[in-house]
Amino acid sequence: MKNVFSTADCNEFKNRINQLTPESKALWGKMNVAQMLAHCNVAYEMVYEGIHPKPNASLRLILKLLVKNSVVNEKPYPKNNHTAPQFIIKEERNFNIERDRLIIYLNKTHELGDDHFEGKESLSFGKLSAMEWNNMFTKHLNHHLNQFGV
Repeated sequence: MKNVFSTADCNEFKNRINQLTPESKALWGKMNVAQMLAHCNVAYEMVYEGIHPKPNASLRLILKLLVKNSVVNEKPYPKNNHTAPQFIIKEERNFNIERDRLIIYLNKTHELGDDHFEGKESLSFGKLSAMEWNNMFTKHLNHHLNQFGV
C-alpha cells in the first residue's frame, strides 16, 4: 500500500491529481471530478478544520464495530460503495479550488508525518495508529483517482 507520509508516494498522489482536468470523466459513480475532489477533501476537513460534528457515542460505537475495519484495512474499496452522509457532495464545486485544497491537505499530512498521527483520534473511530490513518487516507484517495482514470 502507498504511504501518504512517504515523500515519493505523496508526490505520486499529487502528480495523479494534477493529471485531472475539469473535463475528466468518471469510469463509475455519480460525482463529477470537482465533486470527487471536494468529497476527498472531507476526510482532511475532519482532521484539520473542525467543521464536521463528532458522531454521538452510540453511533461511534456502531461505526467502530461495523465500519472501522473496512476503512482502515488495506483492502481496496469496491466500486459504488456506500458513502457516509457528510461525504456526499451534490452541489457543483470549483475544480481548481478543490484540487488545490486537496494538494494542500496532502502536503500538510506529509509534513506532519506519521508521528503526528500515531494515536490521533478520529471523529468516527477513536484513536487510530499512523498505519490506520495512512490506510484510510491512501485507499480513499487511490479509489477516487482510479475512478477518474489517473
